[in-house]
Amino acid sequence: MKKAVETAVSFVKDVRSELSRVAFPGKDETMGSTVVVVVFTVLFTVFLSIADYLLGQLLRLIV
Repeated sequence: MKKAVETAVSFVKDVRSELSRVAFPGKDETMGSTVVVVVFTVLFTVFLSIADYLLGQLLRLIV
């Protein structure tokens, strides 16, 4: 049991040490990335909607 506690404490210390080295993005970078994700999502949604509609129309012609 003592070994498990020591291992857990060591793990938490290692995690804290690693987190101190992490370079978190700033506000501008976060906003820029968010805009890219939203625009890509909208464009992909439009593309899939058009593809779905066209494939549905094609199936109606076949069936």
